[in-house]
Amino acid sequence: MPLRQQIFAILISIVIFIVIIELVRKRKLREEFSLIWLLTGFLLFILAIWYDLLLAITSLIGASLATSTLFFFGLVFLILINLYYSIKLSAIANQMKNLSQEIGILKAEVRSQKTEDRS
Repeated sequence: MPLRQQIFAILISIVIFIVIIELVRKRKLREEFSLIWLLTGFLLFILAIWYDLLLAITSLIGASLATSTLFFFGLVFLILINLYYSIKLSAIANQMKNLSQEIGILKAEVRSQKTEDRS
């Protein structure tokens, strides 16, 4: 990898680390989600420093170019992120359904208490 590209990739990975840490510090990003982004920045940093590792992975998966490997793993990463958020959204939807049902039951109990008190 040309030196200019390597320096750029290292700077990008360092910026990712700084941004993630700052977002966690300001409580705009939960620690739970920050781990995956920190891991991503770390992997970018490793691949930027150790380009031969990227070439070995490219050879291992049978890709013709290192950029194809990066795009492939980027796509896999995005699919996994979408799957994770889909699981989280499904859990939240179930919680909302359960809470709505509990609120309905509580409202019915309050109404029945009010009618009993009036009698």
